[in-house]
Amino acid sequence: MPTDRNDKCSRCLKSICCTYTTEALGTPRSKADFDHLLWQVSHEGVEIYKEGSGWYMLVHGRCEHLLEDGLCAIYEKRPRVCSDYANDWCEFDEPASKHFALHFTTYADLLAYCRRRFRRWDA
Repeated sequence: MPTDRNDKCSRCLKSICCTYTTEALGTPRSKADFDHLLWQVSHEGVEIYKEGSGWYMLVHGRCEHLLEDGLCAIYEKRPRVCSDYANDWCEFDEPASKHFALHFTTYADLLAYCRRRFRRWDA
C-alpha cells in the first residue's frame, strides 16, 4: 500500500473497494432482459443496482490478495484496474449505495419491481 498517510487507501481499514466487483450491464428494457437479471440476483452475493450512469451487477467477494490488515499482498504487481483506480471519491467518503436509484438484493425484490413495471409480467 502507499506510504503517504494522506492517501485515503492507507487510511481505509476495511479496504471496502477490495471486497466486491461490479460489472456494467446494458440497460434492461424487455421482459427477457429482466428475466436474465432475476437469474443473476438469484445467486448468493449478487446484487443489481441502477445509478445515474446505468445498470450494474455487484458481486460480493473479498480479493484473495487482501491481507488481514487491509493491505494488498501484491501491491507492486497488482492488476492495472487496481492501479488505475482513482479514489477522488470512494466509499471511504460515503457508501456508494447512497447514489443508487434502484437496488435489488433479492429475487423477490426484483420480481416485485418487474411486476410493477410490466403489467402482464405473469401472463
